[in-house]
Amino acid sequence: MAELRLEELSASNIVAANTLTLKPGQEQFVAPVSHSIAEAYVNPSTAWPRVVLDGDEVVGFIMGNFDPDSPHDEFRGCIWRMNVAATAQGRGIGRFAVTALADEARSRGFDRLTVMFEPGDEGPEAFFLAVGFVPIGETQFGETIAALTL
Repeated sequence: MAELRLEELSASNIVAANTLTLKPGQEQFVAPVSHSIAEAYVNPSTAWPRVVLDGDEVVGFIMGNFDPDSPHDEFRGCIWRMNVAATAQGRGIGRFAVTALADEARSRGFDRLTVMFEPGDEGPEAFFLAVGFVPIGETQFGETIAALTL
């Protein structure tokens, strides 16, 4: 494994990000990267879309939201979306991406990150708990809201 790094979503990496393939069954737990691209375009002042590269290969995508004025506490500093290629899962890519987003949040003055996810065996719950998120509530749609103190 080469050194992992983040790169801003751009014309040179958008196709690779948009074609990341998840493990079977995971698709139901995360929206496609194309949705994040649209959200980033609509919310350019708060969205933070990044690809994770292993060498020159795009192996992951993470998008944060930094909106200290959001009326919804869970959207002020949060992970909107995260995808790790099926072939790259289990290699620390997700942990690296979350750590990088947490570092960015700290640099912006945030003291916690939140994430929302649907519960389920193939879902991201075990991952988010393993990297330190703690459930703090539930959305009206049954998604778990979890927080990471920074």
